[in-house]
Amino acid sequence: MASEPTLIDSHCHLDPTNFEEGSEPVLTRARQGGVSGFVCIGVGGLGEARYACSLAAQRSDVVATVGVHPHDATSNDSDLEAELSALAAGERVVAVGEIGLDYHYDHSPRATQQAVFRRYLQIARQLGKPVVIHTRNAAEDTLEILESENARDLGGVIHCFSEDLAFARRALDLGFMLSFSGIATFKRAEAVQAVARWVSADSYLIETDSPYLAPVPKRGKKNEPAFLVHTAACIAELRHKSFAEVAAETTQNALRLFGKRLVTE
Repeated sequence: MASEPTLIDSHCHLDPTNFEEGSEPVLTRARQGGVSGFVCIGVGGLGEARYACSLAAQRSDVVATVGVHPHDATSNDSDLEAELSALAAGERVVAVGEIGLDYHYDHSPRATQQAVFRRYLQIARQLGKPVVIHTRNAAEDTLEILESENARDLGGVIHCFSEDLAFARRALDLGFMLSFSGIATFKRAEAVQAVARWVSADSYLIETDSPYLAPVPKRGKKNEPAFLVHTAACIAELRHKSFAEVAAETTQNALRLFGKRLVTE
């Protein structure tokens, strides 16, 4: 008998500031629902970074990333860089991120965001690890920095993809993958849905970005990895493929990008 298809949540925030009940019940619900691997994003401060690394050290089905979110760019200094670099060098840390630019909220000055973005691309290069990119209302500057920093050599993913086909083409030309979140299930997300239909089978991932952006039919609720199945089902419908095919493609892509440290059995 063939095994049931399983999914990898390529981007979730699992620290206690997001889930007061702790990560164990959240991960249990997800595994019961068919999600068998998790990339835990450690941004927001050293506490979140340390938590992501600790969780990944304890569980074979979790790996971590660490970085400085553009919202927090003003918090970056030499001490923070040193500790995050040390954490990022860990065996269970598979990427640097999420890093990038956010001109929607502008919680940090744009020039500071850009400088910190470049700095963590350089750290990723020193460590030989891919990057997880956040971009919002900053498409041209994000691509210019990735191109000028030769991010093609790093590889990585545009997380929570919310741009258009023109952006997607340039990101793919850089060797980046595109990760689709619950946004793809929203009625008005036509541009994102068009890219989800178009992207090649070896160039996309799926994610929750939990606790944010819960997919239809869970929209309005706190998102969690168990809800990834709804995004996967939507992507399957958009691509005229079976759920199992989307599960297989995105799992293979996640393992290729993040390495084989993620045990999903």
